[in-house]
Amino acid sequence: MEARVSLITLGVRDVSRARAFYVEGLGWEPVEEVPGEVVFLQVGHGLLLSLWRRADLLEEAGPGIHEGHHGTERMAPVALAHNVGSPAEVDDVLASATAAGGSVVVRAQVRVWGGYSGYFADPDGFRWEVAHNPGLVVSDDGRVAFVAPGPDPGAW
Repeated sequence: MEARVSLITLGVRDVSRARAFYVEGLGWEPVEEVPGEVVFLQVGHGLLLSLWRRADLLEEAGPGIHEGHHGTERMAPVALAHNVGSPAEVDDVLASATAAGGSVVVRAQVRVWGGYSGYFADPDGFRWEVAHNPGLVVSDDGRVAFVAPGPDPGAW
């Protein structure tokens, strides 16, 4: 199997609300959509984020992703990441997510791995890490490499 991710699907409770957060709030562009059912957003080279009705995902995905006892859900934890070019951009993205209706769940801070990051949750509770990772370098052809971080990440 080739190491590649083509689509990330979030099972959302309300597709219109999720669309409002990602499209109107964050300014992302839909590639395709069926109103009230699914919205596809291009989020990288050959990579789509799908906002799909949670009930449909729960029905299709099979064992391990289902409604639990007393209406609680059992799903594997997922955190998505959005890397940016500076610590200031981390703070800006977290502020934009909050303004769009999300909530900061972990304030941005210097991390032991040499970067700066924080987390927000979208209206359905999906966690997004927003990070400046000076050790993560993406080349023009899309390949990712990790290098030693800068001399003093604590200076942020």
